[in-house]
Amino acid sequence: MHEMSLCESILDILKDQAATDHFSRVKRVRIDIGPLSCVEPEALQFGFDVVMKGSLAEGAVLEIARPPAEALCLSCFKTVPVKELFDTCAECGSEALQVVSGEDLKIRELEVV
Repeated sequence: MHEMSLCESILDILKDQAATDHFSRVKRVRIDIGPLSCVEPEALQFGFDVVMKGSLAEGAVLEIARPPAEALCLSCFKTVPVKELFDTCAECGSEALQVVSGEDLKIRELEVV
């Protein structure tokens, strides 16, 4: 389960940010998980609660948003929504798509004290 290592990386980011911005407690972490990121939100939630125990983010709320994925069609040059990596263009049916969003996992916002 790679979600545990992702949670450890999130904790490292929180510690680094705390040192930079001088906060001592994280109350809420808002993240975006792209639908093409191969990250299971439920597993990430479980891992988050486990990894944050005893840290500056113990008891913090993890809020997960799932923004839609989009791809640029290299045939008709329209940006179209996609649900899977090998979808076809909803406009022209082409398979020549270049993903432009939806593969990422990013911290969007922190609530700290």
